[in-house]
Amino acid sequence: MSQAAGANVPQKSIDPKLFTWPSNKPRLLGSKCNNCGTTSFPAQASCPRCCSEDVETCELGTRGKLWSFTIQGFLPKSPPYAGTETMETFKPFGVGYVEMPGQVRVVGRINVSSPEELAIGMDMELIFEPFRTDEDGTEIISYAFRPVA
Repeated sequence: MSQAAGANVPQKSIDPKLFTWPSNKPRLLGSKCNNCGTTSFPAQASCPRCCSEDVETCELGTRGKLWSFTIQGFLPKSPPYAGTETMETFKPFGVGYVEMPGQVRVVGRINVSSPEELAIGMDMELIFEPFRTDEDGTEIISYAFRPVA
């Protein structure tokens, strides 16, 4: 789970508040409530369960279980989607919730596009990969999940 493919290409996170990047061991950044123990992703300034503002940023795990999924079979609307695909180049992709043990369910892209390769409850691992390349050649890195081999 080190930096994504283009080692000599400049890279930046799609959003520096979502995960640690660059990093040899990147992790998603959530928040944990010191009042009730609820973990949230992405990190929040207050707890969605008890409304306490006594929360702290925490790193989430790197493995979880697939809780639910679908296959995105059409080009998402832009904005808010910021990919570079066109109707001609778009390829379906998985989207799902991954339940991180004892923490939180995280929604994210899944690097599998065939529903036959996915099953509720299967082990998933966090990955970081290029989402798009900016006009200046900088790779924009995002997180995703893939089935554990």
